Amino acid sequence: MFDPFVPFIVFVVCAVVLSLTFAAYNFFRVKKMNRGTEAMTEISDAIAEGASAFISHEYKVIAITAAVVAVVLGLVLDHWSALEFVLGITLSGLAGFVGMKIATIANVRVANTAREQKSLGKTLKVALRGGSVMGLCVGGFALLGLLLCFLIFGKVVGLSDTAQVVVKENGLLNIEYIPFTMVVSCYALGCSMVALFNRIGGGIYTKAADMGADLVGKTEEHIPEDDARNPATIADNVGDNVGDVAGLGSDLLESYVGAIIATVILAAYTYFNTVSGTISASLLERLLLFPVTFAGLGIIACVLGIAYVLFKKDSDKPHKELNIALWSSAAIIVIGGCFLSWLFFKDEGLNLSALGFSAGAFSPWIGAVIGIACGIIIGLLAEYYTSADYKPTQNLAKIATEGTALTITKGLALGMKSCFLPVIVLGISVVGAYAVAGVYGVTMAAVGMLSFVASTVSVDTYGPIADNAGGISEMSKLDPDVRKITDKLDSVGNTTAAIGKGFAIGSGALAALSLLISFMHSQGAETVLDIIDSFTLAGAFIGGALPFFFSGLLTDAVAKSARHMVREVRRQFKEKPGILNGTERPDYKRCITISAAGAIKEMKFPVIIAIGLPLVGGFIFGAKFVGGILIGATITAIMLAIFTANSGGAWDNAKKAIEQGIIPGIGKGSPEHDAAIVGDTVGDPLKDTVGPSLDILIKIMATVSLIGVSIFGQFNLLSLFGL
Repeated sequence: MFDPFVPFIVFVVCAVVLSLTFAAYNFFRVKKMNRGTEAMTEISDAIAEGASAFISHEYKVIAITAAVVAVVLGLVLDHWSALEFVLGITLSGLAGFVGMKIATIANVRVANTAREQKSLGKTLKVALRGGSVMGLCVGGFALLGLLLCFLIFGKVVGLSDTAQVVVKENGLLNIEYIPFTMVVSCYALGCSMVALFNRIGGGIYTKAADMGADLVGKTEEHIPEDDARNPATIADNVGDNVGDVAGLGSDLLESYVGAIIATVILAAYTYFNTVSGTISASLLERLLLFPVTFAGLGIIACVLGIAYVLFKKDSDKPHKELNIALWSSAAIIVIGGCFLSWLFFKDEGLNLSALGFSAGAFSPWIGAVIGIACGIIIGLLAEYYTSADYKPTQNLAKIATEGTALTITKGLALGMKSCFLPVIVLGISVVGAYAVAGVYGVTMAAVGMLSFVASTVSVDTYGPIADNAGGISEMSKLDPDVRKITDKLDSVGNTTAAIGKGFAIGSGALAALSLLISFMHSQGAETVLDIIDSFTLAGAFIGGALPFFFSGLLTDAVAKSARHMVREVRRQFKEKPGILNGTERPDYKRCITISAAGAIKEMKFPVIIAIGLPLVGGFIFGAKFVGGILIGATITAIMLAIFTANSGGAWDNAKKAIEQGIIPGIGKGSPEHDAAIVGDTVGDPLKDTVGPSLDILIKIMATVSLIGVSIFGQFNLLSLFGL
């Protein structure tokens, strides 16, 4: 019989080494390139300095929070759980930092390649090479942490242990021993915490700067986007790196880890909750190792897909090249995953029927393929609703001729309608995956959707790099032909960003669902949550309202910071009239400081809500109440995330469509363009702050609940009164 453990170790180690080695190669390859003129270098240095200052400040806040949480985990659980939590914080934080660093290095190299080479294909490769560093680090560091979980912590605490919570006579709690599932959950929690801070903090930062720059620069003074005369423009470019690069990378890293760990946890709990002997220890080992091995296959496939595009002949069709990187990675995973599934489960025979594997050894693979298809379709639907190549956004651009109010109304309607089809796709995927491989198949669908995360993040990170390159070209007053090249890359980046947001929301939904399933099967939780149970129903009501409250907090935070930015830009224009005619230099640093201070200040309360609510609710009302919260929050957060992401994306691209002349005789500076700018400004916090943060909200709540349920599932305030 095939023993998967040693081949598993070798395969995953190779995947990690290959991924991180290729990332390092691309990092230093980009860094060695020429930075261009003195003006380009100066602007690039300002962006890099602002991004580094913010991320350093934010990481200090994360470090303090992480230290407190680690101590609590060490006291309540054990030191292994605390160490694994710190490992998750460290690797996720490192991935975000490296990605942000390469983005601030690559942006000026992209602009200079366009200036020197005048080649769309060569410029595209520099942007993608820079983006690939982030993507490969996300996959490589995430998989490295999971590998350490199995090699070190799995051996120490035992893969087959279960937690036992004992209430002593004096009312104190005691956990007799900590299971492997608890330890890997703490690793996921560490990843989730970094993602939460990066997405919320980065989202507030970037949108405060963007709105401040647009409201005064474009609407009031009618100066171009990325004009060096606008004091907020450097802060806006900094925001692209901290929000759309570090934030996106840590977001998908968290989903990636969460989906894999949910599958591992579910396998362990299924083993202990099934009649003795129906699932063998051999099958358990395969169920535990398969999702991590499948993820390793995904990393190797992504390396091959990205390398093919980077080393092939130059092409002047960036959209096609980026699609090749994505779809070739997915194709390799589908083909290789079939063999992997057969190799792992071919010897188990009738044992598979106890898990609901209707397609035998190929059942987990089919579940993963359903997830891959689901991710692709949701991404394409996001593109349809937000790209200027399709009717929804084209119609939104045309309605700007009828005023601001109708532009806002039409954009809201578009976002609301766009929720329906993606949710149908998610529903069909869940049903299909469950039919073929039970609850394990549902969690494998999430793993499948995220299996080519390295390619997805690479393509998405390409967008902010190209956007920054365009800004540097504008502020450096380079030849207009250079800006045409960067604008072409940026327009493709807008489409990939919309697909990426749809993919992030869809994968986040499946990852959260996987964690919820694991929660329901975990120690102390009810296997079935009865929605008409009073505690479950009350939790569902509160959970359903939470994403709206959370979104309101974030939107208000952006508005507060943006108001400070608007006042600062107006002050500089008033006190330094020479800024607009180019005789005086704006104070960029002051705007960067305003955005950073606002983001750090305003992100704290939403973070406390996300982490604290499931724990407080659990220790007062118990596991059923928390299960209800997770159900309600997951359902409404998915809808709200799709709505906000697609409305905001459509407003953004409708504005760009007007600028590109989609309506004859109407362009920049017109009343219609002003109406579209207002729509874009309304949509900015929705698509870049609220939407991306909602999927993190439900994932971190599920992870926290999964860790806490071993305690509050047995011991809570109501249990003291016999309720």
